[in-house]
Amino acid sequence: MRNVLIIGATRGLGQSLANQYAKAGLTVYATARYSVPQQSSNGVHWIPNIDITSEGAGRRISASWMEETKIDLLVVCAGYFAKETLDHLDYDKEVTMYKASRVPTCAIGPTFLIHHLLRANILQKNSRVVLVGGESGSIALRHESAGGGNYGGHGAKAALNMVGKLLSIDLKPRGIPVAIVHTGYLRKQNRDGFFETGDKNAVKPDEAAEALRAWIETFDMDKSGQLWAVRGAADIETATAVLGPADNLPTPLLLPW
Repeated sequence: MRNVLIIGATRGLGQSLANQYAKAGLTVYATARYSVPQQSSNGVHWIPNIDITSEGAGRRISASWMEETKIDLLVVCAGYFAKETLDHLDYDKEVTMYKASRVPTCAIGPTFLIHHLLRANILQKNSRVVLVGGESGSIALRHESAGGGNYGGHGAKAALNMVGKLLSIDLKPRGIPVAIVHTGYLRKQNRDGFFETGDKNAVKPDEAAEALRAWIETFDMDKSGQLWAVRGAADIETATAVLGPADNLPTPLLLPW
């Protein structure tokens, strides 16, 4: 693997992933929604003004792609998330989440992105596609113990699962596997650069990125069209109620739809 393209790399998981791959000596291309970060990491080639909610994001990346070689690994981890309850719904926020959700990436953008990258011959045989989603997109894992709510967030993640599955079917003849991953719930970083503690099982982006990189090393066509928790069930609230004692579950963990 030589060339990695990370969609949404200015902060959080995407930023950590870009830095780690660059440090490992890979050629890393990273997108920013607006301008390139002032403190750019060495070895990261930035592509600015890429909004995954825009239909033309893939075309803009293709126009900026100067290499004559393919993308070996595409990781999409950009988006938007907003909380809501049945008593307090927000139509506009739900629409935005289905277009681009913070943890689940988005349900619409990846399809158009991949379409344009294929047409530009940047994604080719043996390229791999990873869509960063979340366990809350699993219908099977929804349980009374965790309650309801967050309709747009859960719905968008479930939609991403469907998109990933369909893409895996369409791309299999091309030799390109597609998978959706749950990397764990990330600790939030405040304006001063410090990470809040959050839930006891929440992790810093660097830890999540390390786990994702390790899982990607095992990712091939056999795992295409599947949903994986790369750090296991530790932070999945409903895992015990649905799948059994978390201590007995393997890491990484194949999740049900």
